[in-house]
Amino acid sequence: MKALTKTTKVATPTTVEKKWHLIDADGLVVGRVASIIANILRGKHKPSYTPFIDCGDNVIVINADKVRFTGKKLGQKVYYKHTGYAGGIKGITAAKVLDSKFPERVLEKAIERMIPRGPLGRQQMRNLRVFKGTEHDHTAQNPEVIDIGSLNRKNKVGA
Repeated sequence: MKALTKTTKVATPTTVEKKWHLIDADGLVVGRVASIIANILRGKHKPSYTPFIDCGDNVIVINADKVRFTGKKLGQKVYYKHTGYAGGIKGITAAKVLDSKFPERVLEKAIERMIPRGPLGRQQMRNLRVFKGTEHDHTAQNPEVIDIGSLNRKNKVGA
């Protein structure tokens, strides 16, 4: 009599099917939407998730300039960078970043910090496209719309 084998199927780059998702970030809380997008980029929403393979989907985010912060984070949250010189640490508040030329960087940085560092994380971040307006140039991919605001009442500010 043969014994039952309990093996788990491992996804390979050739067996992974990638979909396209569209997310409207208008009025959504930054951290909540970033964690959902990070899980989609990593592929954790799929039953065939494999930690060392890029099995995540492509994500398009529109209205990234209209994301919200809860509490006093808009004025108190500071993004730091270093110039490379001694004493060259610079800081900018979240409000100034959202009012600047590239407000989509707030959401990009929040998602990037939820993805593992290394070659696989960089590959997964290439599947993210963030736009500050309602227009995007990926309509040919027929993205599936995900309404994150309706998943949980806390995902949207003022709802």
